[in-house]
Amino acid sequence: MSGPASWPPVPTVIGHRGVPGHRLEHTRGSYLLAIELGADYLEPDVVATRDGHLVVRHENEIGHTTDVADHPELADRRTTKRIDGVWTSGWFTEDLTLAEVKTLRVRERLPQLRPQNLALAGTEEVLTLEEVVDIARQAPRRVGVYVETKHPSYFRDRGLDLDDLLLDVLERADLNRTDAEVPVVVQSMETGNLRGLRPRTPLTLVQLMDRKGAPWDLVSGGDPRTYADLTTPAALAELAEHVDGIGPNKTLVIARRTGHWLDGETGLVARAHAAGLLVHVWTMRDENNFLPADFRTSSDRAAAGDAAAEYRAFFDAGVDGVFSDYAATAVAARQAWRAGR
Repeated sequence: MSGPASWPPVPTVIGHRGVPGHRLEHTRGSYLLAIELGADYLEPDVVATRDGHLVVRHENEIGHTTDVADHPELADRRTTKRIDGVWTSGWFTEDLTLAEVKTLRVRERLPQLRPQNLALAGTEEVLTLEEVVDIARQAPRRVGVYVETKHPSYFRDRGLDLDDLLLDVLERADLNRTDAEVPVVVQSMETGNLRGLRPRTPLTLVQLMDRKGAPWDLVSGGDPRTYADLTTPAALAELAEHVDGIGPNKTLVIARRTGHWLDGETGLVARAHAAGLLVHVWTMRDENNFLPADFRTSSDRAAAGDAAAEYRAFFDAGVDGVFSDYAATAVAARQAWRAGR
């Protein structure tokens, strides 16, 4: 196993939910394959159960990604809630105990784009954060865990503080330190929970940024700043007082014009680096549907485009890492880019 001084490689490959291009996202099979294909980090999104456990799901509404609708004993849990200002109907993790969540089985979230995963429905259970940590710990090489806390304000208002629950998991696993066996990064779309985490952990903290909109904690608190407002030199310098990096939507680094054609670098990487911040962009995917028009190979949205060309563009732009749904593509692109420098 390589030592901390030589790890992680740069640009870093973050196995976004494992390798959801090949396996059901956020499952054991997805994370194990991500390790096999060379990902440096495993990336789990975490939400809370009613009894205070962190489970790994893209959202707390799990009707779209599990077979919960097929469980008559849970039919009465279906409801409608307002999540970060958006009304959503379904089944929510905070209304289920961990034991109940463990009875569910996972299904593909993007069936039209990833039909290759449809046959895997029913084969995988929902993981806890502890289980993802154990998968990383048992890897044959150094692999980190890059955790996203989902909807922290929403959960805190319901008596489930994701930061408290996360730190409890990390403390029990002896991972709330920079020299831990399994390196951990914590990321969030909100700002307040990262600010609150800073005095409680020495771990790398990353502020996520979307291409539009604003952090929900700012919206709900009456703060008019948007994600775009957080990309100015002054705002980045302020962020650097409590986070170590930013995780921008890739269009904030290389802009797009009408028709989804690339439209040149925005200067965000240089501004972030000047503030001492890492830049990890999201999300790199092989399918034409997610690629800029420059690199699409056909009108088939589910078919693979020239993803390697997109990686080269972002590596040339100076990003420090990429969130990727296809770790093998990312690792191969990194190797080719390094060889060509």
